[in-house]
Amino acid sequence: MAFRRNWIYFVSGGFGIGVLMRSFFYFGFSFSLLVSLLALVAFITCAITRASVSIYVALFVLGIAVGIVRFDIAELKTGDPFLNAHLEQELSLEGVVVDEPDERETNTKLTVRIDNGNGVSIKTNVLITTERYPRYIYGDRIAFTGKLTSPSSFVSDTGSIFDYKMYLKKDGIFYTMYNPVIEKRGSGEGNSIKSVLFSAKSSFLEQVGHVIEEPQASLLGGLVVGAKRSLGERLLNDFRTAGIIHIVVLSGYNVTIVAEFVMRLLSFLPLFFSWSIGAIVVIFFALMTGAGATIVRASIMAILVIIARATGRTYHITRALIVAGVGMVFYNPFILVFDSSFQLSFMATIGLIHLAPELERYFGWVPTRLQLREFATATVATQLFVLPMLLYKMGQLSIVAFPVNLLVLPAVPVTMLLGFLTGAVGFLNTALSLPFAYATEGLLSYQLFIVDAFAKIPFASVSINAFPLWAAVSMYGVYGLILWWFYTQSKHS
Repeated sequence: MAFRRNWIYFVSGGFGIGVLMRSFFYFGFSFSLLVSLLALVAFITCAITRASVSIYVALFVLGIAVGIVRFDIAELKTGDPFLNAHLEQELSLEGVVVDEPDERETNTKLTVRIDNGNGVSIKTNVLITTERYPRYIYGDRIAFTGKLTSPSSFVSDTGSIFDYKMYLKKDGIFYTMYNPVIEKRGSGEGNSIKSVLFSAKSSFLEQVGHVIEEPQASLLGGLVVGAKRSLGERLLNDFRTAGIIHIVVLSGYNVTIVAEFVMRLLSFLPLFFSWSIGAIVVIFFALMTGAGATIVRASIMAILVIIARATGRTYHITRALIVAGVGMVFYNPFILVFDSSFQLSFMATIGLIHLAPELERYFGWVPTRLQLREFATATVATQLFVLPMLLYKMGQLSIVAFPVNLLVLPAVPVTMLLGFLTGAVGFLNTALSLPFAYATEGLLSYQLFIVDAFAKIPFASVSINAFPLWAAVSMYGVYGLILWWFYTQSKHS
C-alpha cells in the first residue's frame, strides 16, 4: 500500500531533476539512453527481489533518465534549415497569426506560423514586433518583409542574463522580426473553435469598453478573460512596486472561481452531465484566455477535481499538483526553467496548500468576517513561497505587498462577477448593463487607488541586483524544513 502511495513522488521528483539538470548541461544522447537502460534493469531486478528501498532508488534514477531524454528530444527542434541559412537577411515570408496579439503600450507582438518563404515551403513560428495600428487578429493571413533574426540573450535591469532564446523556444518560436512591412492577405484561417472563443472575447471587451473607462477596462479584461492589453508602463511599474502584479493577468484563482460557479449552476443536472459540461467549460475557458502556464495548471487541477468527484475517488490536491506539473513539463520540458509564470504558479500553490493552513493558528487576531483571515493567511503563504523566485528572477522586493494584497484580493471575485455581468447584459441592452458597470468601475477604481497610494510610499519596493540562485535554493530549503516541522508537530498533537 505504501508503495502505491509513494512511487509517484520518486518518479516525478527524479523526472523534474533530470529536466532541471539537462536545462543547464548537455550529457549526450547516448549517455541518457544508457542511464535509462541501467535504471530500468535495476528496477526490474528490485521488483523481483521486492527490495522496497532499492525500488524507490531505481524509480528515482529512472525518472532522472526519462527527464534528460525528454529534454534531448525537445532540443531536436531547431527551426527551419532554409531560415537558419538566411539569418540577418531580408526575407519575404507569409503565414498565419496563430495566437492572440499581445498589445503593448507602443507596439504589438504577433506570433505567426510561417508556411511560405521565397517560394520555399516552411513550417515554423516567428515573433513579429510591429506598430499597434493597423490591428491584426487571430487567423489573419499576412505577408511580411524584413530582416529575420535569431533571439539573443540580454542583461536585465537586475544584472542577470535573460535567456530570451529559450524563453521563446518554450512557445515554439525560433525567430524574431522587428517592424517589417506587412500586407494582409486573408482572414479566418485559424482553428475554428479558438476563432469563435477569441471573437467572443473581443466582443466582450468591446462591450465593456463602451461603459467602463480606461485604465479600469483594461484591468477588468485581464481579470475576467486574460486580455493582453497594456495598462501602460507607469501603471505596470506601480503594480510591481505594490507587489500585486499577479492580478493584472488571469491567475489560477480565477479559474477556480469559474469552475465552482459552473458546478453550482449545473447542480440540477445528472452527475455525469454536470461534470462533463463543467470540464468542457474549463477547457474552453483556458483556450479563450490564451492557455498560459498558470491557467493550464489550474485548469488541469480543476478537471482532476471534477473527475475525482464524478468517480467518487478521494482527491489529493498535492498529488494532483504533481500530476499537472509532470504532465506539463513532459509535454514541454522548457517551461520548468524558462517559464516564470509556471514556476511562480507552482510555488504559490504549494504555499497555499501546505503553509496557509498552518498559519491560521497565528492569525487569530484577524476577523473571519468577509473571509479576511482566509485571505490573510493565503496572502502571507503565497507571498513567502514566491519571494525567493521573485528575488532571483526580478530582483525586486515589495515591502508593501502584504497590506496591498489583503486590501485588494477580497474585491477580486466580486469584480469578476460584476464585470462578467456588465459585458453579458450589455449584449442584450447597453442601458441595462450600466448599474453593473458603475459598480464594477467603482471596485476597479478602488483597486487602482490602493495600488497608486502604496506605490507612492518611499521605499515601497527595494531592488536587489543579481540575487544568486544558491540563495533562492537555500530559502526554499529553509521553507522545506519549516513545513517538515509543522508536519511532525501535527503528528504528535
